[in-house]
Amino acid sequence: MRDPLIKTFRNEAIGDISSQTSSEEAFQNKTLRPILKFQNDLFIASFKNYISSHKNTFYTYSVDQKIAFIEKALHRDSQYNNVLKGMVIGLFTIKEFQEYHANTSNFNKRIINMLAERLKSQLQVLE
Repeated sequence: MRDPLIKTFRNEAIGDISSQTSSEEAFQNKTLRPILKFQNDLFIASFKNYISSHKNTFYTYSVDQKIAFIEKALHRDSQYNNVLKGMVIGLFTIKEFQEYHANTSNFNKRIINMLAERLKSQLQVLE
C-alpha cells in the first residue's frame, strides 16, 4: 500500500536512462532526482531555518561566501546532513531502500552533492 502511494507523488525519471546507464546513475535519475524536485520547497524552508539558527549571517555574505556557506552546511554539518538525507530516504519505496542500502555511502554523496547544487542554483529564493 505504501509504495504505490509514494510513487504517485513523484514525477517520472529525470534524465536519460539507457542500456549503457550504470545502475547508480539510473537510481539517481529515476529515484533521487524526482524526490529532490518533489521536496524542493521543504529543502528551501529547511535551509532558511538553518540560516536562522546561525544568526542570519548568511544574508550579509557575498555570493561566493553564500555558496561556501551552503557547501559547509551540507558537507560538514553532519547533523544537518543527516536530516536532509532523511527527507529523501523517507520517500523511498521498499525496493529503492534496499537498492540504496546496498551502496549507502555513494548514494549519500550523490544526495548531498545534488542538494548543494540545487540550493546554490536558488540563491535568490533563499533571500
